[in-house]
Amino acid sequence: MKNPAGPVAVRRHYLMCRPTYFAVDYAINPWMDPAAGVDRDRAIRQWEALRDLYLDLGHEVHEIAPIEGLPDMVFAANGALVVDGRVYGARFASAERTPEGPAYLEWFRAHGYTETREPKSVNEGEGDFITLDEVVLAGTGFRTEAAAHQEAERFLGRPVVTLQLADPRFYHLDTALFALSGDRVAYYPGAFSAGSRKVLEALFPDALLATEEDAAVLGLNAVCDGRNVVVAAEATALAARLRAEGLAVHPVEMDELRRAGGGAKCCTLELRPPRE
Repeated sequence: MKNPAGPVAVRRHYLMCRPTYFAVDYAINPWMDPAAGVDRDRAIRQWEALRDLYLDLGHEVHEIAPIEGLPDMVFAANGALVVDGRVYGARFASAERTPEGPAYLEWFRAHGYTETREPKSVNEGEGDFITLDEVVLAGTGFRTEAAAHQEAERFLGRPVVTLQLADPRFYHLDTALFALSGDRVAYYPGAFSAGSRKVLEALFPDALLATEEDAAVLGLNAVCDGRNVVVAAEATALAARLRAEGLAVHPVEMDELRRAGGGAKCCTLELRPPRE
């Protein structure tokens, strides 16, 4: 439900990874074209602008050291799922990204996280898990196995709702849906199966529905702290809708990183502490 007093920002803790070794050397989603090349320096500038924006908004940003040979490690959201201080690790679907899972889990263990879980099922962290106040929404269809939803539910002690992704452009849940608050979301209906659209309609009757045009520039790969929304600069219609709801919109240029299928959220893993 909407807060009658208006949107309220909540200070967040994020983990990010500098795109020091960013490249598109292989294709594991429809966005990637190794023949097109990338401007790594530009990708780094875009990433730094995103990190600096989070700091300006009052959030805390931790950084994990990038590893040579792992060009997609910049997409930190895929590295794990952190809920109530518990870390459910990632197990990537593609061989190219497989080493990222252990690297992220090692960072958490080295930084004092004692409740960690090495997954048995394939899952790509927050790429396919979106945490709300009471439930976790979980995507499947292209990367994360449905069995991982059950594994995460048992480990985290939170109900997990499975959603079927149906459009390969939106291969992760976080490319098609993001949380506006702890109980409200924005999403693009065309990314989901007919059955999952009905689930979303029932759970979120007041959701903000995005257009295909905004979804096609990864406008839904956005980050919201309850008041401030960090969104792709090209998603202008979505930005206007968000402003009309009283939210503060912060457009960011992420087109260089989008060459690998990622945006602001892909670069941002939220570290959710234990509930008080």
